[in-house]
Formats: sequence, C-alpha cells, structure tokens
Amino acid sequence: MQYVDTKRLTYLILAVSCLASVTIAGEELTNGILLPDSWPPRIPALTREPMPVPYLENPPAIIPIDVGRQLFVDDFLIARTTLQRAYHQPNYHPENPILKPDKPWESEDAARAAAPFSDGVFYDPADKLFKMWYVGGYIASTCLATSQDGIHWEKPSLDVRPGTNEVLSHRNVDPASGGRHRDSSTVWLDHWDPDPSRRFKMFVTTPIPNRWSLALRCSGDGIHWSEPVAVSSGTIGDRTTVHYNPFRKKWVFGLRIGQSGVGRSRAYLEESDPIAGTRRIPENAVPWLSADRLDPHHPDPEYAHIEPELYNHDAVAYESLMLGLFAIWQGPPNSECARLKIQKRNELLIGFSRDGFHWHRPDRTRFLGVNPTEGAWNWGNVQSAGGCCLVVRDQLYFYVSGRMLADRFWDGDCHTGLATIRRDGFASMDAQETAGVLTTQPVLFTGKYLFVNVDAPEGELRVAVLDKEENPIEGFTLRDCTPAATDSTIQQVSWKNGNDLTSISGKPVRIQFQLRQGRLYSFWVSPDKSGASHGYVAAGGPGFAGPVDTVGKAAYDQ
Repeated sequence: MQYVDTKRLTYLILAVSCLASVTIAGEELTNGILLPDSWPPRIPALTREPMPVPYLENPPAIIPIDVGRQLFVDDFLIARTTLQRAYHQPNYHPENPILKPDKPWESEDAARAAAPFSDGVFYDPADKLFKMWYVGGYIASTCLATSQDGIHWEKPSLDVRPGTNEVLSHRNVDPASGGRHRDSSTVWLDHWDPDPSRRFKMFVTTPIPNRWSLALRCSGDGIHWSEPVAVSSGTIGDRTTVHYNPFRKKWVFGLRIGQSGVGRSRAYLEESDPIAGTRRIPENAVPWLSADRLDPHHPDPEYAHIEPELYNHDAVAYESLMLGLFAIWQGPPNSECARLKIQKRNELLIGFSRDGFHWHRPDRTRFLGVNPTEGAWNWGNVQSAGGCCLVVRDQLYFYVSGRMLADRFWDGDCHTGLATIRRDGFASMDAQETAGVLTTQPVLFTGKYLFVNVDAPEGELRVAVLDKEENPIEGFTLRDCTPAATDSTIQQVSWKNGNDLTSISGKPVRIQFQLRQGRLYSFWVSPDKSGASHGYVAAGGPGFAGPVDTVGKAAYDQ
C-alpha cells in the first residue's frame, strides 16, 4: 500500500497556486503586482509552515514607485546589495501606562479596564485631536479618550451616559449571552465614505443568544453611534477584526477561526461595501493566516512545549505596503491562568504585505512584548489597537493594551501603553566603514525629486541613477551626487548639475545607493520639494489632512 505524504501534497498545491497567481493576470496593483483572476487565493489547509509570498519569488519586471515611501523590509525592490539588513523594534514610552482604569465606570464590572481590544486609535484632522476608542470596564462599554499630543490623554464628559466618556454601553444585553457584553471591536476613521454620518465605523463582536456576531455601527462624530446597520448572518469567532485596504479599496474581515493543527487562526473575506461585507459573514471566507513553526514559544520551560497560535491580526496601509501586527499566543491556557491568577502570554510581531493577502514575516523578534515583572502594566496579554500606528513627525506611535497581575478577575487590570519607533524604522540597510552598494530592480516614477530616510551623520550616502541595463546616466552618477552626511527621515538627494529627475521621469531606471557608516531606511520620488510621498500614513497624524501624505516636510512642523 502506498501512503500519501499529505504535508508534501499541501506544499505542492500551494506552489501550483503561487505559479498560477503569476501566470494568470487579473487586477494590477500600484506597485506593479498582478493578482490572479481568482482572488483571494484558496489555501487548501493552514499549516505550521511559513506562508509562501509569490510576489517575492516573481516580482514585477518594472516596479512603479509613485505611491509612498519605498521600504527595505524585504527584497522586493532589491536587485543586488552588499549592505546588511537589520530589523528594529520600538521602545516603550517612559510615561507608560498612558491610560489607566481610574474612573468608577471603568472598574464597576468583573475587572478594571481602560485599553483598546483592537478598537482604534486615529488622528482626526477635522478636530486636530488624537482619538482613542477603548474598552471601559471588563468588556462592558466602549469609551473615548482624546489627546493633543498623543501622550497625555483626557476622558471627556459626554452625553451618551452622562458624566462619563462612554460612547456605547454593552451592559444591557440578553442574559442568554452568558453575561458577555462585547468582545473584540474595530473602530475605523473612514476618509473615503461620502456620507458624513458614516465617517466613523465600528465593527463590534456582539453577543446574540448562543453565538457571537459582527455588528456594524456608524457615526459622524465618533461619539453618537447608530443602531447596527448590518449584522453578520452567521457565527464568528470572538476576536474578529476588520481593516481597510486602500490600495484595492476593499474592507478586509479577519475572522477568528480554529483549525486542526494550528489552533486559533484567521479566515479572509473582502468586500468593497462594508455593509454588504458584514452581512455576508462568514459566506465565502477562505482560510488565511496562522502561527507557524518560526513563531516564538513561551520562555518559561513549564509552558515552552505549547505550540504558538495566532490570537489576533490588525493591519493598516503604511506608505507603499500593508503593515500587520500579529498577536502570537504562547500559553498557558485560560484554565491554567485562572487557577494561578496570571495572564496569558500574547505578544505582537510585525509583518508586511504588498498584495494585501500574503504576509511576509522575516523577523520573529518580539516587536512589542510583555514585561513579566511585579507591578508592570504589561505583565501579559499585549494586544494591538485598530489603525496599528500613527505618524508623528519623524516617529511612529504604536498604542497597545497590556494586563497587570490582577487583584480581582485574573483576565482584568487592562492598561494602555505607547511605544515609538523611527518613521520607516522597521528595517534598515546598513554599512560599516567600508562602503556598501545597493542597486534596485527597474523602477518607474513620474516625480521630480528623490528623497531618502537615512542615518549617516558620521558617514555618507551617495546616489546614482542607472538605465535599465545598469549603465550610468550622465549627470546622475555617484561622482555627480552631493554626499549626504546626516540623520534625517526626509532628506532630499541632489546632484552637482542641479537638475531634477524630469529628464528621466517616466522611463524605467535603477537607483543605486552607495552608503558608508550608516543606515538607509527608505527612498521615494516626490513631485515637489516638499518631499510628500503620496503614500498612506496609517492612522494619520498631526499635519496630515487625510490618509495620504500630501504635505511632506510641513507635517514635521506640526
């Protein structure tokens, strides 16, 4: 009798699917990636093998770069290099936690809580305020906090529940829900909806007798919310989240599921209309994401045998790609946490996608981790916020929830912290004293001015423009380039002739970087000297009028 190696068969099917996605062209993305006619891909089964990423195996012959800063998080843009890539992690702010459960209504339930469980943190350019929606009390209400600087937060007195900052109460629910009021929720500032009364959207996991469903509510001010305008037709997992992919103008529903061999995982559903998408759930959802064999295990030897699982996934458009935060659960199970009165270990890892479905996770270092020391606000269970991060001058702000060792219910004492990292600072291409060189794949642009994000105050960066066959273009050689010896997240590159890139705009070229003693994070071509990237700025930030960087250096002055 012959036995079938099912794992090998799965990999073969995946490989054929990846090949089909290259040879059968459908929608073309702004970065030149061609999607297959059949989309999203149908993954036969989730496994503990890392997800294949077809566009890295077969990048476009010519890569358009008009949308956003071009990050070096992977090899998509790189033809060859002698520079060394390094990945970086944010630093927790010294004033953490920046939001605590210090109001009576945040402590009147089973446990104290003032923290996003996804929910959302966005900068609202209409009011020029940072706004945070979060869980008040133990999944009992949704509250709103505001801030002028993103560090110091206020809890305004609102009229929904007079005298509190609650915007939606989940306390009066059907007893058949088992006392659960709400679970995961995603709040999104929707800049694209022409109806001002639907400017904010809340996708909240809502209890219906005997099952969880997803309900969509809308609001013009983020305070007063409609009754549900759509409710899912079927059952969902409690930690379901939603994000918007502006590259394809699609709402993406990340449905929490469980699958044999991988445990907690994610199914994918996309829809242009968020109301129609919510109502369809879980119809046509396909298996999507799971933890894999490269994800970290619990460092405690007692729990190190537990296979990690994907507890949650939040995502947002950042510059030229999608940025994802993967909450990796490492145990112990809830029953053990309740017995020992400890928190489960969830930590956030970073991922990147250039097509919105396939995620590349090259670095498995804990991006935003726990701090299991007595009294720490993030002793365990670190969770991301909807919107993922904000752009604040030359930094990115990440807001996360964490849980202390609780003195009441073990799963409580939820606080909110802030972590910061350099703008575009996820990965850099580095050189030491000996200069290194990076040459891109053929790229295409219509702008005039080249900008870089570089840290080389003790070294220098020179840039050349080559034709498609790698021949130097007169006037744009390394020798012609004015060397940049600076630390700047928005540095214009210039050449001695003073010419801009107009003469080569619209032609396939390669860009060559020569770096000595420094770090190169990104490059982009801007239509004007402001350095505006015309890429996406995640959940926004001071100085931006909307979800796209149209102002460049002006945002640094806000």
